[in-house]
Amino acid sequence: MTTTTTAFSFSSSSSSFAAALAFFLLLALNTANGDGTFGVQQQHFYTVQLSSLFPSDSCSPAPSTKGLNKLPVFHKHGPCAQAQQLVTSTNQPKPTADEILRQDESRVQKIQSRSRKAAAAGADDVRVTGSTTIPAKDGSTVGSGNYIVTVGLGTPAKKLSLIFDTGSDVTWTQCQPCVRSCYQQKEKIFDPSSSKTYRNVSCEAAACSALAAATGNRGCSASTCVYGIQYGDASISAGFFAIEKLTLTKTDVVDEFYFGCGQNNRGNFGGAAGLLGLGRNQLSLVSQTSDKYKKLFSYCLPSSPSGTGFLTFGGAATKSAVKYTPIASVAGGDNFYGIGITAISVGGKKLPVAASVYSAAGAIIDSGTVITRLPPAAYSALRSAFRKQMSKYPLGQALSILDTCYDLSKFKTFAVPKIGFFFAGGAEVDIDALGILYANKPSQVCLAFAGNGGAKDVAIFGNVQQQTLEVVYDGAGGRIGFASGGCK
Repeated sequence: MTTTTTAFSFSSSSSSFAAALAFFLLLALNTANGDGTFGVQQQHFYTVQLSSLFPSDSCSPAPSTKGLNKLPVFHKHGPCAQAQQLVTSTNQPKPTADEILRQDESRVQKIQSRSRKAAAAGADDVRVTGSTTIPAKDGSTVGSGNYIVTVGLGTPAKKLSLIFDTGSDVTWTQCQPCVRSCYQQKEKIFDPSSSKTYRNVSCEAAACSALAAATGNRGCSASTCVYGIQYGDASISAGFFAIEKLTLTKTDVVDEFYFGCGQNNRGNFGGAAGLLGLGRNQLSLVSQTSDKYKKLFSYCLPSSPSGTGFLTFGGAATKSAVKYTPIASVAGGDNFYGIGITAISVGGKKLPVAASVYSAAGAIIDSGTVITRLPPAAYSALRSAFRKQMSKYPLGQALSILDTCYDLSKFKTFAVPKIGFFFAGGAEVDIDALGILYANKPSQVCLAFAGNGGAKDVAIFGNVQQQTLEVVYDGAGGRIGFASGGCK
């Protein structure tokens, strides 16, 4: 660091004295830290308590939902889901960090395969009965997600805990009599024979034809429409396509809702009863309720599995300072929510990466992808800048796809540089401190970003980085918004 000496001539003038005093105060701030960083730059760093990176064993109170159309959101592997008895804890062991990241990579590969319009290979056929086989193809549905909400299905309504996923379109739940296979879930499996409003969709219905675009699969069993979904990690759901009454809240009911009544289901769903599809296809919940909610919904993902967020439909964002970016087109169709990344900053400084690097393959925002994926050149620059500003901390062992990890076992608190995203339209979004890191253990706290395999792979803004933000999806307005402090 270069030191500059400046001479001041003091006079009786109060303005001269004030200028001199201001200079020395600034000099003191710039040199007071003793750790190689300037005091005036501390606004570009977070001070993080190591203990805050790890969830507690108890569920934090949910934000108030009185008078609001909000559904509480829980992490499917966290204590809130177990406390609310939304998922089963027996015979469903919590996956390790390595397993979570492996599943995440499978999901990402599926998304990128879709964006490259390449067919999936080597998958088993999806069977519902002995006489009905649906070939497993690459569709827009890409994974199982991490966060769950409770809705009601049928008449009378039966409570079901569903994973909500902006990367999926068709909503489904396991159904009796489970002709082929059902995995263990906490709630009683939905029995369509006990509902007064259930009916199957015929093969001739327009909604049945729409399944091909939503999932890549459709078929018929006699005259009944059959759906089939295969996820990137080989999880599947297949069954009868049907119509039922969906209850979101006491005052929000969808009378004619198309969904999948699963008769053959297996995979990594964490004991949830199925999936709530919030994608852009015409069969998603968002599109089916467009007359009522105008394709407007928002959510906030808690910063910890022990916290509570929300999912809400219609209305307006609860925060006034929402920063919007246009929904962008991405390769692979209009099922995904595309966003335009223009720049990234680390510690208050933009990375020396051209905007064309981010736009080469485009980017999407996805509630089900855990770790944000960036173009190789962008990730390399981010990693280099982050490591430089974290040089006082010892590196730790890499964790799966995460190659920049630190051993913080000897620290109670530490400083981490802020990371900001810049989006098309001028939106600037600071990532929360807990959205920058993915912690496995105190000796393995990692930068929660990864690089794509190639420059032509679509980038993905994952759910770790979305934590604590209220993310607003305004489909009718063609934009996505971000507001800080959303879960409060």
